[in-house]
Amino acid sequence: MYVTDRRAVRTAARVLVLPAALAALATAAPRAAAHTDLDTASPAADSARAELPPRITLTFSDPMTQKYAKVAVTDPNGKSAATDEPEVSGKEVSLALDPTSPAGRYTVGYRVVSADGHPVSGSYSFTVEAASDSSAPSARETESEGAAVPRAAEEAAGETAADSTDGESSGGESSGGTVPVLIVVGALAAAVAAAVGAYVVRRRRARHGD
Repeated sequence: MYVTDRRAVRTAARVLVLPAALAALATAAPRAAAHTDLDTASPAADSARAELPPRITLTFSDPMTQKYAKVAVTDPNGKSAATDEPEVSGKEVSLALDPTSPAGRYTVGYRVVSADGHPVSGSYSFTVEAASDSSAPSARETESEGAAVPRAAEEAAGETAADSTDGESSGGESSGGTVPVLIVVGALAAAVAAAVGAYVVRRRRARHGD
């Protein structure tokens, strides 16, 4: 009777312990096989922004380790836009960016390791749109400024021509004033010569008459 009871206890233990162990393994297996993922990113993938944010922030499904957090952001020219090393705070990894970086397409690359040893890597891109420069002259203003230059040149040329015409007019009046004087002097000389000739003729006739 005693032996039979011991065998029954052992059989019951095996029946109870085996399912419990299998249940424990089934519960632990998904956790051990779970993969750390990138949950959210700011700026988001394929997004367009008016300006570059002061920092990029990546949020993962598990806490990260500072030692193995690697994040890089390259600008449209292929240069690094980061100003410091990545910072880890729980599940978040952030990286400060240079606000003077140019507009265009940015690429984010990351490789991090979670606290339980799972590595995570990937990349994505976002765009910073070029801001419109209100201080730059518009095409219409440029055309107006371009047209103003020929007008100014034409006005200057017109003033120069007017000054030249005035000078020529003054010179004509001076020349015209000199011509009448010469005519008067010539007429007087001719009159004097005629008078002298008439006097000489009369003197000769008078002599012949004597």
